[in-house]
Amino acid sequence: MSKSLENVNPVVYEVKAARRRPHKQETGNDDEDTLDEFDAEEIYDLIRNINDPEHPLTLEQLAVTNLEHIDVDNENNYISVKFTPTIPHCSMATLIGLCIRVRLLRSLPGRFKVDVNVREGTHQSEMAVNKQLNDKERVAAALENAHLLEVVNQVM
Repeated sequence: MSKSLENVNPVVYEVKAARRRPHKQETGNDDEDTLDEFDAEEIYDLIRNINDPEHPLTLEQLAVTNLEHIDVDNENNYISVKFTPTIPHCSMATLIGLCIRVRLLRSLPGRFKVDVNVREGTHQSEMAVNKQLNDKERVAAALENAHLLEVVNQVM
């Protein structure tokens, strides 16, 4: 059985250099009781190098993720990430969103509520995809599937 690509010739965008953040020792902020604050650039740095499940390219190279579509509210412990599938009928949109969610769940403190959504108007089934991505039980069930979890771990 041959695997056919949905988006055979995706547009590849230029990758920006990651910014260098000082370590805690360099900032003098090593108090264990102080909550670390995050910004959109830090969240972007966490997800930009996730590989696309269909191509040997990153989400950043395909402009699936974008710094301008990340909102961080440290005061309310809330992060919103919106992503753009490469084509409006992308069958990988749910998997890409799941990978973004898993990376953030594994990397961020548990105090954050994270919403991952397809950007409005960029996918023909955006409401269904968004519902799946933000339903804790569906995400947990997906991650119990050994094959799906293997795919998620491979693209990280």
